[in-house]
Amino acid sequence: MPAMIDSSILRSGASRTARFEGGGYGSQVSFFLVDNEPGQGPGLHVHPYSETWVVRSGEAEFTVGGEKLRAGAGAIVVGPAGIPHKFVNIGPGRLELICIHANGAIVQDWVEDGVAA
Repeated sequence: MPAMIDSSILRSGASRTARFEGGGYGSQVSFFLVDNEPGQGPGLHVHPYSETWVVRSGEAEFTVGGEKLRAGAGAIVVGPAGIPHKFVNIGPGRLELICIHANGAIVQDWVEDGVAA
């Protein structure tokens, strides 16, 4: 059976970011719909699968392993499985991006001082 989800139910608390885990809906893909203010972004973390980011608006700096990449609206960035990564909004306005997880559930380990936490 097809599923349709209103993204407003995927948000929690005051956050404008929505989290979708596809496994419960028969999908093998999960994602975050990110809406961040300047300076915001997640800390360094790692997944056992690849992650793909689609920048919808704003500008972000991605750190993937030892590389830093700047990306603006329309850019697509791919982080390989098992490589620590993070991003931060470096623009003057809001950053909107889609973080696509190649898995039916979001599996995320936070990294501290270069060692998986």
